[in-house]
Formats: sequence, C-alpha cells, structure tokens
Amino acid sequence: MSVTLYVKPACPYCAAARREYAARGVLVEEVDVYSVDGAREKLAELTGGRMLVPVIVEEDGRVRVAPEGG
Repeated sequence: MSVTLYVKPACPYCAAARREYAARGVLVEEVDVYSVDGAREKLAELTGGRMLVPVIVEEDGRVRVAPEGG
C-alpha cells in the first residue's frame, strides 16, 4: 500500500500521520504544500477549497482530509 501525504512544516497532525503510516510499513510520498510548485492548488482541489493538512490520498484514490483535526 502507498499514500500521498500533503503536509506543511511543523504540523503535529502531519507528523502523527507520518508516524502511523511508518509503523504500518506503508510507503509515503510527502508533498510539502509550501515548497512544492502547484501543491497548494492541488490541495485546494482535493479539499474543495479548504486549506487543511494533512490530506491523505490513498492508492485507490480515496481522499481523507485532516482526519485527526488538522
């Protein structure tokens, strides 16, 4: 299994998601919404315009927006 994780620096919810997936052995591709060109636009598209992180996109396409409160 793999996920794409949209994150921002110093986000405790992002860090928790990162730890959870690491503990489960899930491959994570991280996208820092502050440093990756076009990432904020993609984040807005995935969230319906809300600028919340973490956003988790699973390999089956399912999107989870700030599942722990972001």
